[in-house]
Amino acid sequence: MTLAKRMSRIAPSPTMAISAKTNAMIAKGIRVIDFGLGQPEFKTPDVASEAGIRAIRDGYTKYTATSGADDLKSAIIEKLQNDHQLSYSKKEVIVSCGAKHTLYNIAQVLFEEGDEVIIPAPYWVTYPDQVRLNGATPVIVKTREEDRFLITKDLLKGAITPRTKAIILNSPSNPTGSVYTEKDFNDIAELLISASLFIISDEIYEKFIYDGKKYTSIASLSPDLKKKTIVVNGVSKSYSMTGWRIGYAAGPADVIEAMSTLQSQTTSNPTSISQKAAVAALKEGGPFILNMVSEYSSRRGLMVEQLNKIPGIVCPNPAGAFYVFPNVSGLLGKRSTINSSSAFAEYLLDDYAVSTIPGEPFGMDGYLRLSYAAPQDALIEGLDKIKKAVLNL
Repeated sequence: MTLAKRMSRIAPSPTMAISAKTNAMIAKGIRVIDFGLGQPEFKTPDVASEAGIRAIRDGYTKYTATSGADDLKSAIIEKLQNDHQLSYSKKEVIVSCGAKHTLYNIAQVLFEEGDEVIIPAPYWVTYPDQVRLNGATPVIVKTREEDRFLITKDLLKGAITPRTKAIILNSPSNPTGSVYTEKDFNDIAELLISASLFIISDEIYEKFIYDGKKYTSIASLSPDLKKKTIVVNGVSKSYSMTGWRIGYAAGPADVIEAMSTLQSQTTSNPTSISQKAAVAALKEGGPFILNMVSEYSSRRGLMVEQLNKIPGIVCPNPAGAFYVFPNVSGLLGKRSTINSSSAFAEYLLDDYAVSTIPGEPFGMDGYLRLSYAAPQDALIEGLDKIKKAVLNL
């Protein structure tokens, strides 16, 4: 008996593998400072939790419509209108079991053998494998630190071919925290509009924007961009609801209808209880976001400042998300066994009990991803350990 050939195209999530090793060390009683966290450590806001509890007590525990309950779709439509002046109907919105599930549904209904999908690097580790699982080819376009890790007009022009089916844009970015401004999008808009492709805009970190800057959704810039963009978002990050598993997409009605048909044969509807909690979060969770983002802004400043004081590390100041992506290439080769960011991350975890994510799984060796979604005292302790580890190389 053999597995399907498609399974040979992918590997387990590297971030999950590092998390598993970290958790195994913690289970043995080892104190690990975990900078690998991809989720806020804040409690889900009470207003959302209470809505979930109320749904259980009210017996709202049955199937909903496959593509999501009407009240949640209405809340999503209202959010997109208020935040980005984007107008959608319920036929143009689908709710799924997290943003990752939403992205996979998109890949299933759009991609097939012979298609190419442009993915700027660094990228979230799941993008290429979801493309491969559906028979298409990920076209990795390496961006530059000096360009804030954003795809430029020249890079994009060189990547588009007659086989290009889509481009995946993630702003703010996991892992770099980079954010596309309105000007950045306008620089590539003409190319995107003229090309026969879909724009998949992963906006899951949109609320994590710092220094008073404004977030721009690419779909909001023109009707021509909107009609070819599929906006992906969810409540996982903005409302610290990763375990509730609610993501959503808004886009062309035919694509959304296909995703709903697919979902009807896979998961059916997302959890009814979680949908009620998500409605409450979207409608009443604004103060929670402001408090969380204010705290993360402070932690970001601490982490960037301290990392830049460590010899051999250069850390750009990210405009969004809750990650930093420091350049550690100056440290590679200090020992014969530490010749990659993966080896350096392993050294930090094994010798200093500091968990980080190396740059290779994100398509960029020579960097580490560190999350500042952790208490400030843990950040200080972990940064001190990294400094000692570097000085002992």
